[in-house]
Amino acid sequence: MKKSLIALTLGAVATVPALAQETSVAIGISGWTGFAPLVLAKEAGLYKKHGLDVSIKKIPQKDRHLAIASGDVQCAATTVETWVGWNAAGVATTQIFQLDKSYGADGMVVKPSIAKISDLKGKTVAASAPGTSPYFALAWMLKKNGMSVKDVKVVNLEPQAAANAMIAGNNDIDAGMTYEPYLSSVRAKPEAGKIIATTLDYPMVMDTFGCTPKFLADNPKAAQALANGYFDALAMIQSDPKKSYEIMGADVKQSGEAFAKSASFLRWQDKAANQKFFAGEHAQFSKEAADLLLEAGIIKSIPDLTKLADTRFIK
Repeated sequence: MKKSLIALTLGAVATVPALAQETSVAIGISGWTGFAPLVLAKEAGLYKKHGLDVSIKKIPQKDRHLAIASGDVQCAATTVETWVGWNAAGVATTQIFQLDKSYGADGMVVKPSIAKISDLKGKTVAASAPGTSPYFALAWMLKKNGMSVKDVKVVNLEPQAAANAMIAGNNDIDAGMTYEPYLSSVRAKPEAGKIIATTLDYPMVMDTFGCTPKFLADNPKAAQALANGYFDALAMIQSDPKKSYEIMGADVKQSGEAFAKSASFLRWQDKAANQKFFAGEHAQFSKEAADLLLEAGIIKSIPDLTKLADTRFIK
């Protein structure tokens, strides 16, 4: 009896397949609302389901390419034009899927006395450092109003600090560039300042996810899993919004309800939207963005724009 039981047990053990080792990948992001599905995919076990061991590191946009160059992270999330800047600076990176498009989630906040963007000539604007999305948004909005960053004095503050400076009534700052969830904190304090322009007026903030060419070459299955995990997160947001918003909100110290409100100012991009975006809009925008980055002195030369994206993983 004992012998047959042992044999049975050994037989059962022999039929259990060996667990595949999870591929480790480190991702650099910020607290931007649009990146939150990446956090959801990790926290809800969606990446693990796809055989990934993901670590997410909060790194300011101005430093994210340095983390990639050092090998501290292999992949990152950032705006489309930022990849142009990183590649121009010699940090080779390739975008593999689109995360979101801003529909009013990024904006310029100004003192109540500022009536229009052209009133900022000679004034002080708080924005992240050159090479970041807020700085690019400032350059874009100024150009569309016949100005450039040379027409204003730029003080480098990160989006949260820029919003806080406006709310606090800082006398040294006339305007600030920020995004959700911090933009909503200004919406709640109209006496401190007003939102004079957002991406509804200037649709130029689009975020994508990318990795180093080496990581993609060495780990194509992991790259596919990263894309699949993101799309699974979007499906979870649709099927269980309450739980999803609570998980994503907790990461940026917001309630689920407050996070949902922030998220209403952007659109996460599903697989169909990704395919449409990379069919033409991505290349067109990258070219216009590269020209502006060159004109603003943020890059010294335009990199090979044909190498900025790899669409294998959104088929």
